[in-house]
Amino acid sequence: MKAIRIYQFGGPEVLKLEELPDLQPGRGELLVRIKAIGVNPVDTYRRAGSNPDLTLPYTPGSDAAGVVEAVGEGVRQFSAGDRVYTAGTLTGAYAEAALCEETQLHPLPKQISFEQGAAIGVPYATAYRALFQKARAVPGETVLIHGATGGVGLAAVQLARAAGMVVIGTGGTPKGRDLVSEQGAHHVLDHHAPGYLDQVRPLTEGRGADLVLEMLANVNLGKDLRAVAEGGRVVVIGSRGPVEINPRDAMNEEVTILGMLLFNATAKEMASIHAALGAGLTNGTLRPVIGRRFPLAEAVQAHQAVMAPGTYGKIILIP
Repeated sequence: MKAIRIYQFGGPEVLKLEELPDLQPGRGELLVRIKAIGVNPVDTYRRAGSNPDLTLPYTPGSDAAGVVEAVGEGVRQFSAGDRVYTAGTLTGAYAEAALCEETQLHPLPKQISFEQGAAIGVPYATAYRALFQKARAVPGETVLIHGATGGVGLAAVQLARAAGMVVIGTGGTPKGRDLVSEQGAHHVLDHHAPGYLDQVRPLTEGRGADLVLEMLANVNLGKDLRAVAEGGRVVVIGSRGPVEINPRDAMNEEVTILGMLLFNATAKEMASIHAALGAGLTNGTLRPVIGRRFPLAEAVQAHQAVMAPGTYGKIILIP
């Protein structure tokens, strides 16, 4: 089978397409024939060496969708032929096939394409955990979603709208902002416009946002604190460096700043997340949006694209 391998940490050029032996499932394992692969920013961080404990060489990626091809002894929840999406693998998702544990697989509703299935794992689970497990969002609250055009941002827009929240999204291009509006945001702001966050209080009758989902805290966190309602919460989902803030801005409105990392979720929390996502995918409230597609052999270009400004929707690799 073909797979991407990484032999040393570095830039996108370290991604190498190779021919590997076919996989066979052991006890408690399943072999998934992969139809589409999701590319996440975290894949690029790990490739660059953010997790030096990774054993080299390795096949990157955790998100994919496909069909169960074979099952090992003791597997009870899935059978050969089942359509599934992955939330983690044992052998890496950037490949034509992967081995998974049962807990890493989830049913893919028939109306959801394989490409959409590959866009679920990290983005939708991250958005759900940020909104409901960390910030404890409730219907009627207003949420400001920075970078709402990306995979996590669009997932958060759909989840928040379905939960009865008022959604303010931001985007950097007209096309991206139109997409955010189409996916359910009540208001969309241009995050390249000077002072764009000054619009949040007028849109909320002077209160500010009850909740902010922050994808680039090193740029926005200080400004977020001046756009949050009394007792509001800011969930830090992403940051690419340090930031200086004025603590008094947090004190004035008694704002809570919450850090979040999906991989800290317990097994019970992950099961709850994917139960909710499965319901939303089945009833149509969750609709993953695909931005760009690359063949597996162009994983280098996909890694460049996922970190480029103006990216919208999910970037997918096709084996």
